[in-house]
Amino acid sequence: MPIDPYILLLLGTVGLAALIPARGSAADVASGASTAAVALLFFLYGARLSTREALDGLRHWRLHVTVLACTFLVFPLLGLAARGLVPVILTHPLYQGLLFLTLVPSTVQSSIAFTSMARGNVPAAICAGSFSSLVGIVVTPLLAASLLGGSGGGFSADSLLKIVLQLLVPFLAGQLLRRWIGGFVTRHKRVLGLVDRGSILLVVYTAFSAGVVQGIWHQVSPARLGGLVVVEAVILAVMLLLTWYGGKALRFGRADRIAIQFAGSKKSLAAGLPMASVLFGAQAALAVLPLMLFHQMQLIVCAVIAKRRAREAAAEVSAPQPAAASRTAAGTGTRSG
Repeated sequence: MPIDPYILLLLGTVGLAALIPARGSAADVASGASTAAVALLFFLYGARLSTREALDGLRHWRLHVTVLACTFLVFPLLGLAARGLVPVILTHPLYQGLLFLTLVPSTVQSSIAFTSMARGNVPAAICAGSFSSLVGIVVTPLLAASLLGGSGGGFSADSLLKIVLQLLVPFLAGQLLRRWIGGFVTRHKRVLGLVDRGSILLVVYTAFSAGVVQGIWHQVSPARLGGLVVVEAVILAVMLLLTWYGGKALRFGRADRIAIQFAGSKKSLAAGLPMASVLFGAQAALAVLPLMLFHQMQLIVCAVIAKRRAREAAAEVSAPQPAAASRTAAGTGTRSG
């Protein structure tokens, strides 16, 4: 069972915020740095995304539409259905975080990794994850504004302006400058990846510091946390089954179904955390808790599934095929005669 080392860093950051939260002027500095970090993240997202590759991937449009429908339609419907669990199993703040989780885009890196491990359609997974991230920059805030409303973080014209300035404008700037800086970004991918992760850690520290100062952690009991884990496990199981058997019903091949399952059932921690800091403000700590739990859960479960799919593919390749063998033998006999 894989434990993502980055999750350990995130948990360590949460622990640091609990022990030494940013207060007063330090909180103002951390908030400003977090805002700049979010803008930098989305600028780098824009600089990395190859517009040409995205356009080339449109040729497999049925697969991409299926993944987008799972990510931004089916997932939110499950999130809305979970509203009936409040207040028996989930508190209202935890439900808000759970609903936000269902609105964020799919992952890119882990979807590609698991699709490759399972011997699926890797190019399709790359394009599907890229499309989901691109669409999510616009669709996730709009869905959050309509479904979460004022309770999600005080949505207003000012909030939407912050979303545009902190998320969309840096992303578009990265796309526009990709022609000149794309090579630099590619050559220094590893270093800039560390910048990405460091920026997200800063966002998490700022959000959880605000939560500690406001005392919101007293709202989460172990029983509520356990209930949240069970609900997320059910949602993940439903999506994994739906993407696999739904892909079969839509007559996709096995390789495409693998890409659909991994890209359509997962949610991006890297995209969700910065968005939550913009959308929820001071309430971001509880909003990102369900996403952090779901991220680790999906890695563990998808790793097991990917290994199983790989074994199935290896078994199919090594299995004897009598019909093909007999045709080959017949053909050989005819030529020799």
